[in-house]
Amino acid sequence: MIYDLVPCDHPILFKPTERFEFDKEFPIHPIELSNNLIETMLHHKGLGLAANQCGLPYRVFVLWSKDPLVCFNPRIVDKSEKISLMDEGCLSFPNLTIPIKRPRSIKVRFQDFKGEMHTEIFNGMTARCFMHELDHLDGIDYTSRANPFHLQRALRKQKNLNRWKKREEQLAI
Repeated sequence: MIYDLVPCDHPILFKPTERFEFDKEFPIHPIELSNNLIETMLHHKGLGLAANQCGLPYRVFVLWSKDPLVCFNPRIVDKSEKISLMDEGCLSFPNLTIPIKRPRSIKVRFQDFKGEMHTEIFNGMTARCFMHELDHLDGIDYTSRANPFHLQRALRKQKNLNRWKKREEQLAI
């Protein structure tokens, strides 16, 4: 099942999600939730997707690593001091790409869809995606991590891109 994405100003995106308790009854089974989030991420051509981006209050996200990876109750337990600046985009903010500083490497813990705990070290793009999606679960959007100059430049670029896309759509009709 492909979920609809909530708009970027939806209140669910700005409050922390609560821990996913595997011993409680949920309206959706963790395997079904995992599969739906993966299907939705792939449908929207994303590198990651947090449950609250789909209007679901669960502390879970998916990201594309070697294969789709589902992380329930994720947390960062250590991070490198080396920082990298890279462009980030977000399915909640179409056509908005902003340079963001983040640690290059992180050590994380999360549960899989069975509730089993995993500890992993991620580097590069996988680390960046993990941190981006974890921010979503904590009610933080990536625009708040941006340098104000970079954010304003990206917003102008987004506005121009949206204008061009709208013009293309009108010509296609």
